[in-house]
This record gives sequence, structure tokens and C-alpha cells, in this order.
Amino acid sequence: MKIRVKEFVKLSLDKMTKIALAGTDRSQLDLYCVAPGQSQKAHTHDAQDKIYYVLEGAGRFTLGKSEERLVAGDALMAPAGVEHGLVNDGAEPLLVLVVVTPPPPHGAGAHA
Repeated sequence: MKIRVKEFVKLSLDKMTKIALAGTDRSQLDLYCVAPGQSQKAHTHDAQDKIYYVLEGAGRFTLGKSEERLVAGDALMAPAGVEHGLVNDGAEPLLVLVVVTPPPPHGAGAHA
């Protein structure tokens, strides 16, 4: 399935936008659209691994007790059980492709 990711970009002034792009029983692909100053609160998934891949922009990503600055082309792997989150501390939108495997029980629906 081909996905034209740029066609799904949607920034919100209120909060980070999470867009489901595709999913199967074994994986989920999302697009996070994060305006400057917005964040995803640090959290954990007991049974899912998460991969962040920065498409555009830059931001600070937390992984456990460490913090990494990611820019376009960088990726970060958050294994199950490890706290993770992000903040767009820059002046430009942050677009992040996110893979979660296996998908969480609430992760349903996707665009084609």
C-alpha cells in the first residue's frame, strides 16, 4: 500500500495531531504533526515497541532518563516498558512518522 504522507499533514493550534496512516494486526503506522511548543507527554507501553522517524523539523525526544535532539532523517527506538515522549522546541512544525508494534488494543482504523 502506497501512502502519500504529505497529503495527511494537519497541524492543530490546540495540541499535537496524531493521524493513523495504516495498520495491520502486527503493526501500526502514524503521523505526528507537532506545532512549535507542542509535546507528547512522556508515557510507556507495556507490550509495544515504538519507532520515531523525523520527516521534517527538529525536537527533543525523551527515552528513559535520557534526552535526544532529533532532526530530519533521525530515528529513535523506544522498547516496550521504557518511558518516551517528545517536544517541539523549535520554530518550525515537527513531522514524525511513528511505527508501533504490535499495535495497542485501542489502535484501530487507518487511511488508505
